[in-house]
Amino acid sequence: MINGKLLSQGIISGANNIINQKVKVDELNVFPVPDGDTGTNMSMTIKAGKTALENLSESDVSKVADTCASALLRGARGNSGVILSLLFRGFSKGLKGKEEANGLDIANALKIGVDNAYKAVMNPTEGTILTVARLGAEKAIEVALETNDPVVVFEETVKACEEALNQTPEILPVLKKAGVVDAGGKGLLVIFEGMLEVFKNNRMIELEDKTNESKSEVKNAFVEYEGDIKFFYCTEFIVDKNKQANDSLKLRAYLETIGDCVVVVDDDEIIKVHVHTNDPGNALQEGLKFGTLMNIKIENMNEQFAAKQNEAKKTNLDATYVKVDPDRDYGFVAVCAGAGLHDLFIDLGVDKVVSGGQTMNPSTEDILSAIHSIPAKTVFVLPNNKNIIMAAEQAVKLADRNVCVLQTRTIPQGLSAMMAFDPSADVSDNRTNMTQAFDRVQTGQITFAARDSDFDGHNIKQGEILALDNGKLGFVEKDVTKALHKLVKSLVKKSDGSFITIIYGSDVTAEQASEASEYLSNKYSNHEINLINGGQPVYYYIVSVE
Repeated sequence: MINGKLLSQGIISGANNIINQKVKVDELNVFPVPDGDTGTNMSMTIKAGKTALENLSESDVSKVADTCASALLRGARGNSGVILSLLFRGFSKGLKGKEEANGLDIANALKIGVDNAYKAVMNPTEGTILTVARLGAEKAIEVALETNDPVVVFEETVKACEEALNQTPEILPVLKKAGVVDAGGKGLLVIFEGMLEVFKNNRMIELEDKTNESKSEVKNAFVEYEGDIKFFYCTEFIVDKNKQANDSLKLRAYLETIGDCVVVVDDDEIIKVHVHTNDPGNALQEGLKFGTLMNIKIENMNEQFAAKQNEAKKTNLDATYVKVDPDRDYGFVAVCAGAGLHDLFIDLGVDKVVSGGQTMNPSTEDILSAIHSIPAKTVFVLPNNKNIIMAAEQAVKLADRNVCVLQTRTIPQGLSAMMAFDPSADVSDNRTNMTQAFDRVQTGQITFAARDSDFDGHNIKQGEILALDNGKLGFVEKDVTKALHKLVKSLVKKSDGSFITIIYGSDVTAEQASEASEYLSNKYSNHEINLINGGQPVYYYIVSVE
């Protein structure tokens, strides 16, 4: 029988094993872009369970499994981390109320975990961690019907998981072409192998290097921002259009001559305006030419910056819990990295920005803390990265207020969603309108290859420039600026929109960005070009056409 102490030691051993091998698991990622990395996300997720168990006094298997599952749920990072937490959540349900676990208990618990994970994933893909977990659980049930020895059951489970992992390249052609097995499946096997070492040999795998255990610090990009503020006043207003206001492009063009971070969005009745400028009065006077002004807001960005910097030094993960205010309907959480993007989301009405994105996926707990710091009855969450959506959705189950996670996969999608928000509309209408708005956005990203790879017909070398066209690898280039030009051309062809937004990152100078913007303005004279200093890491440029 497996008792609480043995199960606790087993999970801690599994956590140590994945922490020791996280780099090897990371290297199995097929897509060569810098990302959150499977091994890192899984190790950080289960480390939350390890910490909780190390602080738990001796208990039965029910309490151990439940404590671990709760910690993993909150600590889950990235899609692989969320799936891992769901497997352990189901495992805890299977052991609920038990002091010790026999072979059939272990098998049933594994099966429930797999069922949990499959139900939570919208479109389960075979040849991944899900397949490895499922085939392992099926073998566990088969063996448990022959012997009730939990050690034998778990040992055969591990063997089945290894066999399933080795078959993943036959199921997913992209793995076979790259000559690797599935990274998530490998991570799960590594954890199970660490657990088996305790169950079978009563030997716990120790950390090879204590520094491996250190939690990666998710730095707040706003704190690190030390640039000078060129335009001092953040100016926002809404124009109730008059009958003659039929060309908001002229308003946008004027605002771009007196400031930056210009956002102008209009419909049949109103024009929403956002600009950073030293002449807010001139911006308002120009707006009056198009109609009556409403909801005017002008803020001194020097004072705003100092206040935000003081708040940010506490880290955005240290949010204070606030009760719901029955008089406040809506609040917003957005995930992004980069001081300029942080500012822009705040300007557009976001209450709390969680620092994160590519290479630094925030945990469910990080997102939940941000949600609970906003006293609104309904909080909209903008993940702005496909690998953060699942973690955000787990926060919905833990929050004590209504949470609506919008499926934004890029920064431009998040910005468009915020511009489409209507404070007078109900939750359902806002969700629909905001989703329709970001669905219309064509997004491109310029980054670099983190590793050598043969991917999707491209022989990619580490350090080469990659252009992502709506999340898919478009082409490989040697030069960042050339890649930007080609990517914009591709996006413009796909869209009937007339607005091109270029967000440049921390590795691009203002001069380089201005030159690129000027070139594109001349080439696409029928389009309005909006240049924003996002300050984001990883991506040289983030581009949108809408």
